[in-house]
Amino acid sequence: MLTHIPQELLPVEMLASATDAAGRSSAYFSLKNAKRAFIVVHILQGNAATILLTPFQAVDVAGTGTPKAISVTNIWTNLDTAAGSAFTRQAAAANYTTDNGVKHKYVVFEVGPNCMDIGLGFDCIRISTGASDVANLTEATLYIDQGYEGANVIDPRVD
Repeated sequence: MLTHIPQELLPVEMLASATDAAGRSSAYFSLKNAKRAFIVVHILQGNAATILLTPFQAVDVAGTGTPKAISVTNIWTNLDTAAGSAFTRQAAAANYTTDNGVKHKYVVFEVGPNCMDIGLGFDCIRISTGASDVANLTEATLYIDQGYEGANVIDPRVD
């Protein structure tokens, strides 16, 4: 089946490209009525300092209440994009720490309803990066699988 961007797989900027010395967090985005989502983190690692990546969940886009890490999710990585385009599936986990190789990298988290506490109202996600080094540049894009092709896309910035 052909997937259409943005009608079926809506791209949303989570983190604009920036250095990551102190770590940072994106805003929350609603996954209400989504089938699943993919958080794609792109890293231009200029220093041999690892980077912790953690998706969090909350009950609304304001992050009200006590946000918490998602439960176990599927993770794929390409830790050297110059060497090839293949991704390696990592052990399912709630977060991922990169290696310290000075390379260009991708880390992909698949977030489905089974990863979140939907029954308790948790349907919004963000990504956070841990402190690393000023020479490490990170950015993240959220791709939301809306499960249909339609003229109107759901705005994930509102509940």
